[in-house]
Amino acid sequence: MRIAVVGSGIAGLASAWLLSRKHAVTLYEANRYLGGHTHTHHVQRDGQAYVVDTGFIVHNPVHYPLLTALFDELGIVSQPTTMSFSVHDERTGLEYNASTLDTLFCQRRNLCSPRFLGMVRDLFRFYRQAPALLDESGPGVTLGDYLGREGYGAAFRDEHLIPMASALWSSPAHQILQFPARYLVQFMANHQMLQMSGRPQWQVVRGGSSRYVEAMRSQWTVDERLCSPVRAVRRSADGVHIHSNRGEEAFDHVVLACHSDQSLALLADPTDAERDILGAIPYQANDTVLHTDARAMPRRHKAWAAWNARIPAEPGENCTVSYWMNLLQGFRSPEPFIVSLNQSNAIDPLKVVRRMVYHHPVYSTASVAAQARKGEIQGRHRTWYAGAYWGWGFHEDGMRSAVEVTRALEARAHFAETAGAPA
Repeated sequence: MRIAVVGSGIAGLASAWLLSRKHAVTLYEANRYLGGHTHTHHVQRDGQAYVVDTGFIVHNPVHYPLLTALFDELGIVSQPTTMSFSVHDERTGLEYNASTLDTLFCQRRNLCSPRFLGMVRDLFRFYRQAPALLDESGPGVTLGDYLGREGYGAAFRDEHLIPMASALWSSPAHQILQFPARYLVQFMANHQMLQMSGRPQWQVVRGGSSRYVEAMRSQWTVDERLCSPVRAVRRSADGVHIHSNRGEEAFDHVVLACHSDQSLALLADPTDAERDILGAIPYQANDTVLHTDARAMPRRHKAWAAWNARIPAEPGENCTVSYWMNLLQGFRSPEPFIVSLNQSNAIDPLKVVRRMVYHHPVYSTASVAAQARKGEIQGRHRTWYAGAYWGWGFHEDGMRSAVEVTRALEARAHFAETAGAPA
């Protein structure tokens, strides 16, 4: 069969990789590079070369089994890293790094702070009590309602849980509080985040995450179409027509491996179900900067961590996050390499290395309900949907989505061939 794959993030790459073993695959990508959030930069500073990731960074074999299997197949080498987490509150000057007791109390006055000690107690209580949400049925309460119902303090909510979730999902504080509480806790439980010990060893791809994209491209037979944004997708009884800057091309099936909102916008004739389901999973833009401005990090170096959340001074502004890439990727440099989200105005322009805009799904009760309806649109009208937005928005979710699409599409083709009907 002739199959078009639209979008080259992990879902599109994995779909093209798997489907191209048996079918003729054409991969459309609007950007000049393949990879989407797999984005590695080769930087020259003072005569030294550095390889720095700004999108997909970490994984581990326990919670990323499909991605790990892909890396093993491609011969990709990973190395250990840390997922340490810090918070800096510009309003109060509070700083802590949750890695050790020493770094947790890097501000020694917090040893005698009732608010800070209350936050720590609430943290342990949340670890004990929150898993009970997994036994509840239905969509359940929002995170904000749950925290209020259970009497968690403002310090735990505002100075730990919201910054942590904002860092994970690149989401504003008010959206975090609208998360279905059960959904958040399920993610944390699946990733062993509700325990103080026995957490998995996180890893990064040695030499930059784009190594796996390079390995794919060296081995597959996919027809790559870089700088080829798709303008429209038209479906008919006997095929799918892709309209791009290369004109119109016909295929047997299409895998829309772009974001949910992009997929809906491409459909020339969306069904009511496609409008309802894809329209309920919106995306938001996040301004991303790779830079060397240490002012984005906590003032105390002991508070520096792999992930550094910043609570803004102005009420109502969103939490932001900075990733310390030297620690995450294990290299040394005279200046720190930092990836900061939504902090462009606070970064010295002379220390900016690269600017990007990445888009992330926005989760709510409506989006979680839409995920459960995927079967209503998957594979209908020769159209398949692959993307991390069907899960928690991470690399393994995109990989899992691609595997599911590949299995379902090939199963349909097999039974159609057996029955002598068109696939």
